[in-house]
Amino acid sequence: MTDTSDKPLGKSHGRKAIRPTLKPRELMTPTPDLHGVWKAKVITLFPTAFPGVLGESLTGKALQEGLWQLETVDLRQFGIGKHRNVDDTPAGGGAGMVLRADVLGAAIEHTMSGIRGNWPLIYLSPRGRRMDQQMMQNLARCDGMTLLCGRFEGVDERVLEHYGIQEVSLGDFVMTGGEIAAQALIDATVRLIPGVLGNQASAEEESFSSGLLEHPQYTRPAQWNGRDIPEVLMSGHHGRIAEWRQKMSEEITRARRPDLWAKHAGDKSD
Repeated sequence: MTDTSDKPLGKSHGRKAIRPTLKPRELMTPTPDLHGVWKAKVITLFPTAFPGVLGESLTGKALQEGLWQLETVDLRQFGIGKHRNVDDTPAGGGAGMVLRADVLGAAIEHTMSGIRGNWPLIYLSPRGRRMDQQMMQNLARCDGMTLLCGRFEGVDERVLEHYGIQEVSLGDFVMTGGEIAAQALIDATVRLIPGVLGNQASAEEESFSSGLLEHPQYTRPAQWNGRDIPEVLMSGHHGRIAEWRQKMSEEITRARRPDLWAKHAGDKSD
């Protein structure tokens, strides 16, 4: 039957990827796939933790508008036996439990099926490379990414080796699982996708974008608790304002993050 309606087409019209599947119904995402839109896939034991804070504010609005996509894959669905076990005791003994290689392998194969292009597979781990702005910029230029959220004592090392999984850390501390770190990684990446922030200059002028911490920010009222907004910011002289902001960024970075300042100074000398 031919549709002759004059109703305007939605934003996602013509972008849905419709394909046959033999996968069990509970393994399928209810969110339609959009061609050419950056996507985060998250393998987790707690899919209801998403989108969490990612569904709020600008990232949530951009998610609803189809500027980026989110898909969760429930690791428990790939568990073994009647009780869908996903972990077992560590080989060689020790406390805690380790996520099984066969369970993780099945979940990863399912999640990565049909993936094309530049699509990294990342495990949130305290022993991985620490997140930084350069990492987020690189991820935002990818076609998407798949995040593996660990639990317990971690995952079977053979899985990391077999799939060449990148390990990424939120910081030098240990958490109960990778879900919070995954949301931080997604948030910091998604906001760099064109259109998400609305004003691209916001992403270009903030902390770390130039290798320095951001300068102080002020707004109304002009005086508060006996403290005035710096006079230069009220002058309307854009050149002086830019110089002041650069100077303050350098002073704050030098005082608070000597590691960043040393790298910045080295880059300038090169």
